[in-house]
Amino acid sequence: MSSESTEVWTGWYRDRRGAEAIVITADGSHVATRIRGIEYTGASFDALRAADEGGQALTGCVLEWDLPLPVVADGVTQQATLSCLLTLGERADLSLTLHYGGAAYESGIAGGDFEEALSRVRRQLPPGTEFGRGLLQAA
Repeated sequence: MSSESTEVWTGWYRDRRGAEAIVITADGSHVATRIRGIEYTGASFDALRAADEGGQALTGCVLEWDLPLPVVADGVTQQATLSCLLTLGERADLSLTLHYGGAAYESGIAGGDFEEALSRVRRQLPPGTEFGRGLLQAA
């Protein structure tokens, strides 16, 4: 994803007080979301902080979202879905699952590093298969 483009994904925020639908934006250099009227932004998902002066870290919650991700196998592009589950607490735990070709490719728990989790998924794909585009290269 280039720094000029902005990705927009819908998902869910959950904590002890309940759940609410959210919108996540990512532009290659940061991610952002608004939760219960507070804007959170950061260089990566595990670094989301309130945009106000206090800059409180987003914690004690779960973020869940799906994003479309084209997959190219032997020169043919097919649509796939990347399901993302991020738990923010004392540490960040991220799990990615790629739903593609009737199979699910999972990252397992990968800390909060999106690119590391995505690399774990990529290594499981059949030979000759790649993602059709980059994601969150700076996030």
